[in-house]
Amino acid sequence: MTTATGSRLGDLFLGAQLKVGRPLLKAAMKGDPYIDILLGVQDPRPQYAIIREGGPLYRSKGNALVVTSHTLGTEILRDRRLNICHTNGRAPGMQLMERIGWDGSILNLDPPDHTRIRRLAQPAFTPRKIAEYRVAVERICHELLDKAEKQGEFDLIRDYAGPLPIAVIGDMLGVPESEHERFYRHGRVIGSVIDGVKSLSMARDFRRAHSEYLKLFAELIELRRAEPADDLVSVLADAHGEGKVTEHELLALCAVLAVTGFETTTNLIGNGTLALLENPDQWQLFRDDPDLGPKVVEETMRYDSPALQATRIPHEEIELAGQRVKVDEALVVLVGAANHDPEVFRDPDRFDILREGEPDHLSFSGGIHYCIGAPLARMEGDVALRVLAERLPKLRFNGPRRRRSSPVISGLESFPLAVS
Repeated sequence: MTTATGSRLGDLFLGAQLKVGRPLLKAAMKGDPYIDILLGVQDPRPQYAIIREGGPLYRSKGNALVVTSHTLGTEILRDRRLNICHTNGRAPGMQLMERIGWDGSILNLDPPDHTRIRRLAQPAFTPRKIAEYRVAVERICHELLDKAEKQGEFDLIRDYAGPLPIAVIGDMLGVPESEHERFYRHGRVIGSVIDGVKSLSMARDFRRAHSEYLKLFAELIELRRAEPADDLVSVLADAHGEGKVTEHELLALCAVLAVTGFETTTNLIGNGTLALLENPDQWQLFRDDPDLGPKVVEETMRYDSPALQATRIPHEEIELAGQRVKVDEALVVLVGAANHDPEVFRDPDRFDILREGEPDHLSFSGGIHYCIGAPLARMEGDVALRVLAERLPKLRFNGPRRRRSSPVISGLESFPLAVS
């Protein structure tokens, strides 16, 4: 079968799935709140409440064991008996990951491969490196807001929350500035697939963008082999030369760091700005004291987490919350629900940037799979929101917002604002 024919058949098969799969799933699983979440409800809080009432481990009709408890969720994410992959070595959603070339990424690996690849990327996220990046982040924030202030209105996602992390992760990886626009454009298309492939045109756009992304990184890796620089791709290219990482793992790691690097931060900045403007008392507190930036970031991650789910798989029969969990049964921690657990958070549905004496949110996961880029996302969110409050204290809504429709990501596609 030719590649073109295979791609066309893949498109036709996907089309059948899009037209038939969702209605069939909805009909077969009618009344299951977790399936409703997977199908993309705009506000999952009613479903969270139903699942929470079902006890610590809620069995979905799809046979997943769903968790809304913060305490149990923390235990699951830290439990070394639990894994990303099934016993056959394949993670949930691996078919999609294989199609996009991410099956060798740290998102879908368990130790020892996860440990080996994570160790290669870790030096890019040390406190010293994060402090170095901060200067560049502040400069980029001011440059972006210079344009917004001059125009009088802007779209927060398109003009600020999106371009900022792209520039930062691009510099970290060593993407030439001349390629940043290409890097951003294709990365956004690839990132949108996290929400699910919703049309044939989306599938085709993704296929083109993914091909261009791999080409960009392959070119960059070749360049850094010949001309090493002080960037992460140079470090990874050197590790490949020493046999510490395969070519496939190298490309997958670059792509995952790029897409997850800007997805998390873009949504953190967007969600944080929305929560602040919807709660004028909190916006005033922050404007009066921009040093509250780190607290704003943590409360945003709890209140409106960019990541909504995390799945773990047991390779042996275990007991959790008084129930036996079989080998290969999926344990799904609903991060958005756990972060609003009334058992551990006072007034959990209130956005409160002065919140103290409560446990950490689960938005960066936990245990050995704790988000490697968390220090960078926290710093970027702190700087971006702080500069926004200092530069544009009279910021206000300027038209309807459009949220992403996704069971796994909470964020905005469009967020129009006026500067005064």
